[in-house]
Amino acid sequence: ILDVNDNVPEFRQERYIVKVLENMPEGSVVLTVQATDQDAGVNGDISYQLSQAVGQSDSAFIIDPITGEIKLTKPLDFEEAETHELNVRATDGGGLSAICKVLVEVVDVNDNAPELVVSSFSSPLPENTVPGTVVALFSVRDRDSGANGQISCALEDQLFFSLRPAYKNYYELVTVSALDREETAQHILSVTAADAGSPPLTSTQTFTVDISDVNDNAPVFNQTSYTMYVRENNVPTVFVGAVSAADADVGLNAKVTYSLAPVQAAERPWCSCISVNSENGHVFVLRPLDYERLRQTEVTVSASDAGSPPLRANVTVRLVVLDENDNAPLVLYPGQDGSPASSELVPVSAEAGYLITKVVAVDADSGQNSWLSYHLLRATEPGLFTVGVQSGEVRLRRPVTDRDTVKQKLVVLVRDNGKPPLSATAALSALLLKDFSDVRLPHSSPATEDQGDSLTTYLIISLVFVSLLFLISTVAFVARKVCKRKELEAGHVLYGADNLQSGLADAAAAGTLPRAHCYEISLTTGSGNSEFKFLRPILPSLPPQHCATGQDPDEGQDFPCVPVSTEDMAPDNGGTLSAGQFN
Repeated sequence: ILDVNDNVPEFRQERYIVKVLENMPEGSVVLTVQATDQDAGVNGDISYQLSQAVGQSDSAFIIDPITGEIKLTKPLDFEEAETHELNVRATDGGGLSAICKVLVEVVDVNDNAPELVVSSFSSPLPENTVPGTVVALFSVRDRDSGANGQISCALEDQLFFSLRPAYKNYYELVTVSALDREETAQHILSVTAADAGSPPLTSTQTFTVDISDVNDNAPVFNQTSYTMYVRENNVPTVFVGAVSAADADVGLNAKVTYSLAPVQAAERPWCSCISVNSENGHVFVLRPLDYERLRQTEVTVSASDAGSPPLRANVTVRLVVLDENDNAPLVLYPGQDGSPASSELVPVSAEAGYLITKVVAVDADSGQNSWLSYHLLRATEPGLFTVGVQSGEVRLRRPVTDRDTVKQKLVVLVRDNGKPPLSATAALSALLLKDFSDVRLPHSSPATEDQGDSLTTYLIISLVFVSLLFLISTVAFVARKVCKRKELEAGHVLYGADNLQSGLADAAAAGTLPRAHCYEISLTTGSGNSEFKFLRPILPSLPPQHCATGQDPDEGQDFPCVPVSTEDMAPDNGGTLSAGQFN
């Protein structure tokens, strides 16, 4: 009996259901289908074909046509498709076929980490932000299912911030305590989201929160107080030091300016000799200082930032004036005010070391500049006296002898220890007496001498005054006599001139003179014996005229001009004129 292909292949199952992990690698065998055909020979040979169900994407499966093994061509993804439906056709050699269905269920594997999606984020934050302020809002999700898709969130740093659930899968990042930019200027927060898979997968989101500055810090000086030094007699605007303050804030809140803070009058007097640079805090002394008037002073320096409102801090600056050797010693005793100094009495019987007196002096300077030393500068008998270098005591160096002068004068030099040293001198006198009962004579002697000198001066001044008065009187008397004599001489000349004019006029009328001439005769005082001779004129005579002398007529000095002829004058006086007749 020959076989005829009258039997259709038959699958063992009409529907195959298989579960496959989504992380199975490519080429893995998912399922083996098997069909049988009762025919023999070629009619019983079966081949398999795979077809994808309608509406599904490219198949991730392939089937072996001989064995019926279904394998993966690519990894499955539960998140893309949870099931795959396949149709397997078995065909024999005669062309008869049968179909079975294969349902592949993808088993979820925890292969997706949680995802964080940030909805809002605020940065920077002011450092004065109140607790509970929302910094960020974000959501989390996991594409896995079941326990693999259950997410929990955690914040690593919970000192200043914390997480709190908002709604569904949303979380809020909020502040829980006060922020301080000076302590921490930037916070880096890590939020970790983990699923419940095995092993669990996690993802981390980092939030960088910057803290903005608020003017909440006042400037701080690097010292609690400052002490600066300046030497007296300084040059104006001399630099003596600097103050420095720092502000922990930033920007304008940290810009520090310096100034002198006003001080209440009740606290201490205001000092106008100090100035501070507003930018760098340098302190200057504006005018020369005198140690003897001002030894130290204090001012308050204020440091203020540029914030709003500004914050400030104060510090005390003490200025100490250092002494310079600018004051010479001042001798208090014996007095050097110009009055006669009293003489110290020394008995001639005094032994060596006898204390005569003590020079007392002070110095307005301080320290070494006020250390005084005393030296004997000069004396009538230098070997007779000694001066204590430190004490200023004047003592006898040796006993008094008969050869020593009764009145001894000494000059003591007082010198300070400054550099360069300054000095003063003290003049004093000592009287060497045998008996103190004679003290009046020596004591009165200097006064008498001084009185005598003063009296001499007064006498000299009086004598000069009287001499000047006598000289002035003598000059006035002589001048008066001279003036009277000149007046008498002027009267005689005028009288003679009138007589002469009348006589000559008559002669001129008779025609005896050929021509009129004008003569001006001036005789000096003392020329009374002089004679003047006139030549005979040869021209016709003219009427009488006045001669101009070049002087003002009001002064009464014009003399009449008369015709003069030697013939007319000869019978009278021989042609001569005496000084008594004309001037």
